[in-house]
Amino acid sequence: MRPDPARDSALRAKLRSVIFGTDTPAGRYFDMVLIISIIMSVALILLQTVDSMQAQYGTLMLKLEWGFTILFTVEYILRLYCSARPLKYMLSFYGVVDLLSILPSYLELLFPGANMTMVIRVLRLFRIFRVLKLIRYLSEGNMLLRAMMLSSRKIFVFFFSISLLIMVLSAIMYAVEGPANGFSSIPKSIYWTIVTITTVGYGDITPKTALGQGIASFTMLLGYSIIAIPSGIVTAEISQQIGHRRDLRRCPNCLKTGHDPEAHYCNRCGSELPEDI
Repeated sequence: MRPDPARDSALRAKLRSVIFGTDTPAGRYFDMVLIISIIMSVALILLQTVDSMQAQYGTLMLKLEWGFTILFTVEYILRLYCSARPLKYMLSFYGVVDLLSILPSYLELLFPGANMTMVIRVLRLFRIFRVLKLIRYLSEGNMLLRAMMLSSRKIFVFFFSISLLIMVLSAIMYAVEGPANGFSSIPKSIYWTIVTITTVGYGDITPKTALGQGIASFTMLLGYSIIAIPSGIVTAEISQQIGHRRDLRRCPNCLKTGHDPEAHYCNRCGSELPEDI
């Protein structure tokens, strides 16, 4: 019996509207089921690393893992089947993530005990971003991304300046403390300076001399002083983006600007505002 091309094309179109679309009840239901499955599968991966859980529920978790793997494999095959350009989907970022999320389970059949493949399976969590369309549709995310891009040069200058400061402090601590007190090399001193200036303070290397302790105190106070600078740079850019976004919302009737992103009507004349950009 020969396949019917028209029927096959209609089936592909229907599957495409459900799997790739979100504007239909079936598409929204599919996305909801997929999100729940992704979260549950990632939670299962985390629980598999707990020895007590693995000892008590190891067999059950293995069955559930293969259940999720088969589910995601069928979904991946259906995406290839109904995609207008299957090769483009396979080579896309999310296509590669979809493949990597199911590949480790099959690799473990060939290479038993390959625990590092568990790290790759956590990539399933990235699929939520595609399902929710966060990168494309959330204007707040786009605004934050633009702010970070615009502040990248300032942050680079800040990072470069801090790197020079770390090098200077590391050389000073190496000269003051020396190998006898754990500062065996300048790279080791750089590690101590980074840990101290970021206020982490592991305590595996500590200065012993009075001068070294004074420099360490200055380094810690310096860390508290500069830790807010990068966030301040990004915050300033975000404020500018918010102001620019408000200015773009111009009333078509009275031409007033400065409306809130959530506003639907002009606060001066009451006319309906255009959609937020």
